[in-house]
Amino acid sequence: MPHFLVKSEPHTYSWDDLCRDKKTMWEGVRNYGARNNLRAMKRGDLLLFYHSGEGKSVVGVAKVVKTAYADPTAKEGDWSVVDVAPVQAFEQPVTLAQIKADSRLADMALIKQSRLSVVPLTPAHFQRILALGKTKLKKTA
Repeated sequence: MPHFLVKSEPHTYSWDDLCRDKKTMWEGVRNYGARNNLRAMKRGDLLLFYHSGEGKSVVGVAKVVKTAYADPTAKEGDWSVVDVAPVQAFEQPVTLAQIKADSRLADMALIKQSRLSVVPLTPAHFQRILALGKTKLKKTA
């Protein structure tokens, strides 16, 4: 199963907002690489939810509940959205500093393509970040 990391400024839309809303449309992506990553997502794919800007840490796991469709907020261009829902909060947030300090994550897209708001993850990267966050996914995830 593919994995991805999605970024959001916590003051714009936080993990707590997603948990409160139970589902959201992941909209507003205006970068072709990030858009293509959204389009590659399949229903059930797991996502790491990363607070960018303030916090700079992975705080939860979400999942894709609806695959890519046209972004209704786009005034022009060929942009896409997916719908996501929360799965589980991290036991302990994993900071960007921790990720950068871990040699097993050195080639992670979050570091290599730091400006992208949606990046793919290898299964090994996904599992390593879960471990750093002392988080084991429940079977229902």
